[in-house]
Amino acid sequence: MARQNTVADAMSTLKNASDTGRAECVVQPAGRLIGELLRIMKEAGYIREYTRIEDGRGGQFKVVMSGLINKCGCISPRYSVSLDEMEYWEQLFLPSKNIGMLMISTSKGVMGHHDARRNGVGGELLGYVY
Repeated sequence: MARQNTVADAMSTLKNASDTGRAECVVQPAGRLIGELLRIMKEAGYIREYTRIEDGRGGQFKVVMSGLINKCGCISPRYSVSLDEMEYWEQLFLPSKNIGMLMISTSKGVMGHHDARRNGVGGELLGYVY
């Protein structure tokens, strides 16, 4: 199967696992960007843990779910967002103020929109979770 958007595939796998109540799932291929998104989701408590498994075909992430994901997704195309536009994108993708987070690729690394606002940086929108 030819993959067009690995971030969208990973988010879809996490959402489907959460919707069906599974305790864990496997996200593949295991790229660095997907690893960063999983790290952010773990820090925020949306997943319990993840481990990388090398299988000789791009690797996999075994993700232990926490049951807190209601919806997650990839934002495509990857819109550029400046610090003063952040609230507009929150209203567009998140259900309410202070619920969920946007994941942003910044010059200081991949981070949630709360951290980006705290650090005073903008970047490109990658995905959302709540």
